[in-house]
Amino acid sequence: MAVAGLAGCSVPAPRRTGPTADPAPGMPISSSGRAQLMQIAAHPDDDLYFMNPDSQRMIDAGVPLVSVYVTAGEHDGRNHIPGRRDVPADKAAYSSARHQGLRQAYATMLGLDAFTPWQKGVMTLRGDRRAEINTLTHGNRRVELVFLNLAMHAPRRWMALPSLWKDRALGLRTVVADDSPVRRADTYDYDALVDVLVGLMERYRPTVIHTLDPDPDIQHSDERTRKKDSEQPGYSDHADHTAVASFSWAAMVRWVADATTDGGAIPAFVTTSFRGYYNRHWPKNLPGPVLAEKAAHLVPYGGDPSWDCGNSGGCGDYNVGGVRPLTNKKGWVRATHHRHPSPGPFVAAEPDGRLAVYGVLGLRAVRWRETAPGSGQWGEPGDLGGGPLAPGLGGVTLEDGRHLLFGLRFAAIGGHGGPNRREVVLLEQRQAGGPFLAWTGLGNPEHGDDRGRRLGVPVAVAAPDGRVHLFVRNADKGVSGRVREADGSWGPWRDLGGAEVQDGLSAAVDATGRVHLFAAGRDTVHHWAQDAPGGPVAFRAGTALPVAGDPVAVTATPDAGPVLLYRAPARAELTAVRLDGTPLPGVPLDGYGRVAAAATPAGPVLLGTDLRGRLVVRTPEGRQVTRTQGAVPWGPAVLHVSRERGTLALGMGADARPWSWAPEPRTEG
Repeated sequence: MAVAGLAGCSVPAPRRTGPTADPAPGMPISSSGRAQLMQIAAHPDDDLYFMNPDSQRMIDAGVPLVSVYVTAGEHDGRNHIPGRRDVPADKAAYSSARHQGLRQAYATMLGLDAFTPWQKGVMTLRGDRRAEINTLTHGNRRVELVFLNLAMHAPRRWMALPSLWKDRALGLRTVVADDSPVRRADTYDYDALVDVLVGLMERYRPTVIHTLDPDPDIQHSDERTRKKDSEQPGYSDHADHTAVASFSWAAMVRWVADATTDGGAIPAFVTTSFRGYYNRHWPKNLPGPVLAEKAAHLVPYGGDPSWDCGNSGGCGDYNVGGVRPLTNKKGWVRATHHRHPSPGPFVAAEPDGRLAVYGVLGLRAVRWRETAPGSGQWGEPGDLGGGPLAPGLGGVTLEDGRHLLFGLRFAAIGGHGGPNRREVVLLEQRQAGGPFLAWTGLGNPEHGDDRGRRLGVPVAVAAPDGRVHLFVRNADKGVSGRVREADGSWGPWRDLGGAEVQDGLSAAVDATGRVHLFAAGRDTVHHWAQDAPGGPVAFRAGTALPVAGDPVAVTATPDAGPVLLYRAPARAELTAVRLDGTPLPGVPLDGYGRVAAAATPAGPVLLGTDLRGRLVVRTPEGRQVTRTQGAVPWGPAVLHVSRERGTLALGMGADARPWSWAPEPRTEG
């Protein structure tokens, strides 16, 4: 029998204050010799629909996974069997069936039979709460599934988790699933859920954390479409996804705050947040082979009522079995989009010839430096503060060699009806190779917390006239910009107009000194540019650029102006096109995801991901080199090309450390 409902109290307990932004630098950072992936999902299958193929690539590389499911996924208790309308409601059975579907899916992801037995147990959590834990290993690969099993719905509250995020007085009971070793229900309030998530982070010490989208797009779908797709009113995602993502981010902030109390070390982890029902509204970016692999894992998850899986509650979530994920018009499975897309770490040269890599670690900005010029070995990270920051930093190098870093800060994420603010922040180097000034807030082009939460990752470019142009995607899915003058003063935020675009903006300066900005739209790549150096950046209407499924790379050829490189929706082939829409000859670099490009006198060097998730570099001469060993990559990589070093690819690993790869030792010219 399922146990679910509300546990109220007459006098709410005092609200625990959420940790605030802590921009001060200089904290110690913990080190870990091993990678560990943690996923936090609202429902069983959120990871399969929205976080793959990223999760699969890490599992394949031997990174252990712990996946935490906050709700029981019981919905109305009806495990709908296609063609039948007489399925009785049984929330305990439906929750159990979805758990079994996950075991079947992850067994196949490990290369085992779908019905491979798992080790089941009970995990004691903070506050003496309990969760079911399922464990399966195969060779060097290990998956753990943790089911917190909070009820999705409760009396008088259709969506329980969003209410738990907002309401001080609410207590929410758990569901006891069939065949679970957990046989008692627990009660959660806001602080209890945050504390349990923090405790799990402390227990597993993840180096990579996957969450859902805490700040989904504003999306005014018609009522019929919204209800059919289970979108919350006014936003492009399920309300449970948003609430669980918010709890996840609040827990990460609290984990860092607790760990650094009294001089403790910052936990070393990186984060990716994944878009959810957003995938329905934008071009699908997974090519056929990658899509087939992703969708194949939903077949054992969906299961079949005729299977003999040994689970009394059922053998999967029959609603999504067989080919239904591919035939579903919602198209969620056909794309994987990140909430905070970044081109990769910001890499810049130091005055002494060493390279510096800047990234976000433990929600704070950090810098790694080479141990010696050209060594390719990286010292320990130096904490630059600024947290809590979203993944990805924008960066530019000024003419005098100083570095500017731009981040998106979670200025407040407290729940209980408290403030939920985002702001763009700046860290400016005092002198080239030296220390930095204090963090500076650059505000938000939007008014109010709700619109301000929709902000994208800041992207910046330094123009030859000494100005720095800063761009962000805004709440209307357009672009806002701000300009730093050569004397260091900033102008106001300005709406640059144009059509709706995805985040993942790309900025560049052409050979004449004009600033350009590109972003993937619904049916074309949109373009903003200056008419002349020093002028305002304005929208260019009427472009004839083919549609892109991912962010756009910008480079130059020896005989022409800017060239755009990207993959069309659902295509593995690379599109190369000039600003007027004229296509260039095909460039063989089949794969998926965004590409990076660097100009050389001989032509552009390209970096991408092949269909198996491996990094591939293509030289101007047409040679392709595939990276087959080294650290497991996390996120996109960047290129650094110079006469002294040749071609370098640099990125972050799943162990939360930078790596570098030299596929071509020297570049001529």
